Amino acid sequence: MNNDGDKQSCISDDNRNHEQTGINPKSIMNNSYCWIDGVVVNPQEATISVFDHGLLYGDGVFEGIRFYKGKMFRLEAHLSRLRDSLAALSIRMPYSDTEIEAALNKLIQLSLREKQDNAYIRLLVTRGVGSLGIDPRSCVKSSVIMILSPLQLASSQEMQQGLKLMVSTVRRISNDMLSPQIKSLNYLNNILARQQATVTGADEAIMLNAQGFVAEASTENIFVIKNGMISTPAITEGVLAGITRAEVIKLADAIGFEVSQTRLTVHDLYTADEVFLTGTGAELIPVREIDGHLVSECPGPIYIKLKEKFECLFS
Repeated sequence: MNNDGDKQSCISDDNRNHEQTGINPKSIMNNSYCWIDGVVVNPQEATISVFDHGLLYGDGVFEGIRFYKGKMFRLEAHLSRLRDSLAALSIRMPYSDTEIEAALNKLIQLSLREKQDNAYIRLLVTRGVGSLGIDPRSCVKSSVIMILSPLQLASSQEMQQGLKLMVSTVRRISNDMLSPQIKSLNYLNNILARQQATVTGADEAIMLNAQGFVAEASTENIFVIKNGMISTPAITEGVLAGITRAEVIKLADAIGFEVSQTRLTVHDLYTADEVFLTGTGAELIPVREIDGHLVSECPGPIYIKLKEKFECLFS
């Protein structure tokens, strides 16, 4: 049986996808490095079992870690949060923090050889290989994966002009269903919100909690400034306790601004003087528009001060 036609069809589909998205799958792996269960592997050859419960059921956790000038940013905080997520899911980490740090530094050294001293590392721990079915008892050993790759979530133009946001109809999973402090591999809820933003022509989605109050963006925390007052949704509103979020709160305090961790409404977003997002990958990004409502100042003066102070942390 001749499968050339089928093969050509697949190639054509790949080319069409490349043309539609502007993303070349091969280019994603450029300047990337992988570490799987103690072994550094070529990104093109990095594989996991199809029976890994992280793949089958999203049963696992992760952390995103930035490094600047070859040094990891707030590694201790990331590893602490990872340990908490693992404990919540009763997944055993087979490596100590010291061993994990050594492996991360090994990847960074490979990156530095290629003159890449500023990138992102995704650290994942899955439940491991097991039988089909959600019962985790068949998984006898968890798997640890690290991926180092360049990451730029916003262009320099977007950083200057700000992002266009929309309020998604996809609600954040509530605290009493699943704790947002578990940074799990299952991001379907967030993906649906981000898809909605893309369809409407927005750069990012804002997610509300089950009660209709502001939670966070699909992958970032959110800050609102009104009359010189900085506010961000409280952890109890269903948001991840972001590490960059915590840094911004400390930086704001250092320059004389108290941050109110409170309950925010969509009206607060529409009438804000400044709005910005924070995250390990995003760092700090200003917002220019929400659901067609223009933010008064973008980038605003308080955001600019905080951004400058944040950059000083790793300069």
